[in-house]
Amino acid sequence: MFGWTRRAPDTRLVGPRVYLRAPRRSDQEAWLEVRRVSRDFLEPWEPAWPPDALSPTGFRQRLNRYLTDWDAGVGYAFFIFRNGDDALLGGITLANVRRGVVQSANLGYWTGLPYVRNGHMAEAVQIVLHFCFATLELHRVEAATLPENLASRGLLERSGFRQEGLARQYLCIAGRWQDHVTFGILKDDARPALPVLEVE
Repeated sequence: MFGWTRRAPDTRLVGPRVYLRAPRRSDQEAWLEVRRVSRDFLEPWEPAWPPDALSPTGFRQRLNRYLTDWDAGVGYAFFIFRNGDDALLGGITLANVRRGVVQSANLGYWTGLPYVRNGHMAEAVQIVLHFCFATLELHRVEAATLPENLASRGLLERSGFRQEGLARQYLCIAGRWQDHVTFGILKDDARPALPVLEVE
């Protein structure tokens, strides 16, 4: 039920200050807590939260979706943890992985309010880009953000993404269709160097 009997992938991606791994059943309590304390901070930037967003049932449904996408090779969700004390800092996801002549994916991310502006997400983005280009052998990663989300726009630009355009009513965020600034990065584009150790 809800993926409880399924084993999460063992992939673990380690950087200097944070590590990423697939969500597990044992993360439920920490995830619910960081999302609870961050709700007012996150809701303006995310799809509308369902009524059970902060319930164990909601977490189980999310976990099941993550594992289904991972098994199908169409999405890879990671939780971000701080090295040393294993604090759950946020999440980063590759969605809509497309193969064939496209070889691309969409990047999304969130940081819990207690951990913002500490550089953790900048490191996590570089770790995931390494995974995209070195492990998944993708050619391109795309991302989009609301025009007024200056922090997210700055993060993408510092991470090596290039602004590519404006997508009208691109995503339904906070309950309404909203324009997004679109970004992209190619495998051969310059990006910050970061030592990454991938442990299977």
